[in-house]
Amino acid sequence: MNRIDIAGISLEVAHIAGSTDQAPLVFLHEGLGSVAMWEQRGRHWPAELCAATGRAGWLYSRRGYGESDPVADVRGAPRWQGEWHVGRHEPDYMHHEAWQVLPALLKQLGISNPVLVGHSDGATIALLHASRHAVAGCVVMAPHVFVEDIALQAIAQAKALYEAEPSPLRPRLAKYHHDVDNAFWQWNDVWLSPDFRAFDIRNECRRITAPLLLVQGLGDEYGTLAQLDAIVGAAPQTQRVELPDCGHSPHRDQPEALARAVAAFLSQLP
Repeated sequence: MNRIDIAGISLEVAHIAGSTDQAPLVFLHEGLGSVAMWEQRGRHWPAELCAATGRAGWLYSRRGYGESDPVADVRGAPRWQGEWHVGRHEPDYMHHEAWQVLPALLKQLGISNPVLVGHSDGATIALLHASRHAVAGCVVMAPHVFVEDIALQAIAQAKALYEAEPSPLRPRLAKYHHDVDNAFWQWNDVWLSPDFRAFDIRNECRRITAPLLLVQGLGDEYGTLAQLDAIVGAAPQTQRVELPDCGHSPHRDQPEALARAVAAFLSQLP
């Protein structure tokens, strides 16, 4: 395991070897994801995609996920400690990740103009980053640009499963996170908070000029095609893929179809 220090916080990173002649792929995980969680069901989809396209790849676990340092007092009062927010997340937590943490990480890795490949929260972070920073392109899977009732219902169900005795969810997540409570509550608490209802990044999407590939499973339990419609309305330079027999995680439910679509998209980039 490799680590990178960002303003005193250690983040877990992993590298996939590939060509240095093309923009690398930087993978941004979901709200309960991590470096390790990209590998499931005996497959490591990022490694497969890098091998198929010849590109290098980077993955990292956000603070509080995987083996990265935890968020201090994760359910306490929101506040700042230096350059890092601690306590409960606030509705702009993905903005902070996209505009402060990710640029600092990319700078340390010596990466400019990456292709961002984001899933769920990671897809939203990719869009926010591309609204202010140069990227070669973005692949956004199951993004959230505004809050839908279907997402809140699924997240409330996840909370019930996590708090159940015995919990069917907690031990599954514990395989991928050093501090599973830190990972779960930083995501669940903010999404179910009243203030998060107003979360909306459609205005930020209007500032994106990079090529975008949007991917949505038609059986996604956390969002609908309205998310893709909103992005297309804000950034018309997009391509979209709608995958049947697919839930919230296209890279797990339809890995081959997704890889083909992403490879075709990447082949069009300068």
